[in-house]
Amino acid sequence: MPGSLSAFTERGRPHATALFRIVTGLLFACHGAASLFGVLGGAMGQGRTVPAGTWPGWYAAVIQLVGGLLVLFGLGTRTAALISSGSMAYAYFSVHQGEALWPIQNGGEPSAMFSWAFLLLVFTGPGAWALDRILFGSGDRGEDAEAPAAARREPSAA
Repeated sequence: MPGSLSAFTERGRPHATALFRIVTGLLFACHGAASLFGVLGGAMGQGRTVPAGTWPGWYAAVIQLVGGLLVLFGLGTRTAALISSGSMAYAYFSVHQGEALWPIQNGGEPSAMFSWAFLLLVFTGPGAWALDRILFGSGDRGEDAEAPAAARREPSAA
């Protein structure tokens, strides 16, 4: 019985990774759209936009929108996730860390969570359903290229 759970989770891993990628990319893109276009509550929930070209807010919002969309659709996932992760680490340490030590105290939970979530995608790849794979064939194969041969083999019918 434990072997069947392991086999199930291994078969489902590319799909779970893809769902994680899609949700994370969508939420990140929403942050960028809110800041750039004033939608979904606007920048900082105040219904406004970030003035174009202002450092670091406008640049962060562009990274959020573009990086989030690239990750959402699985286009250059590892590169987009690396840039997005770094952007959120910068946001955490430059904006939040000075207020208090822990993210729960300094309001930096979203920055910390996005930073770690994107760093995970750098190492796991996009999972299933990535446009890179559909459009370019090989694309960023992620777990398919790294799975041990035993995990890729079909179970034998005993």
